[in-house]
Amino acid sequence: MNTLNTLSIAICADHAGYELKNTVIEYLQSKNVKLLHDFGTYSAESCDYADFAHPMASAVESGEFDFGISICGSGNGISMTVNKHQGIRAALCWNEEIAELARQHNNANVLSMPARFVSVEQVLKMVDVFFATDFEGGRHQGRIDKIPQC
Repeated sequence: MNTLNTLSIAICADHAGYELKNTVIEYLQSKNVKLLHDFGTYSAESCDYADFAHPMASAVESGEFDFGISICGSGNGISMTVNKHQGIRAALCWNEEIAELARQHNNANVLSMPARFVSVEQVLKMVDVFFATDFEGGRHQGRIDKIPQC
């Protein structure tokens, strides 16, 4: 089981996820996360999620960070963008059970969330369960191995 004080986490958002990203950063800091890096955006001014998603995903993919968090209005655009990176398995989550299953069954390494469709309370619960849940391996590993690598 992971504990936040042993993990390095990268985070990014677009303008729709900006406020929620800041809330998550404050929460992770209060839990003494080992290393946390904010890849932006740094304001609520309209922006393109890809400008922040690609650098964050590259940092997780390279191993600089253990996990990532990505947030946009629906969660879809930013999740699609980070999933363009071969070493990324981003899961769009909107409740605790999905976040837990994303780790257990899919070995997700990026938690993507829809800022416009979840409460702060839901988000913090998802963050807790996502990072506390281990990958089960076994039959699930074979499925992950079938995800294209090219």
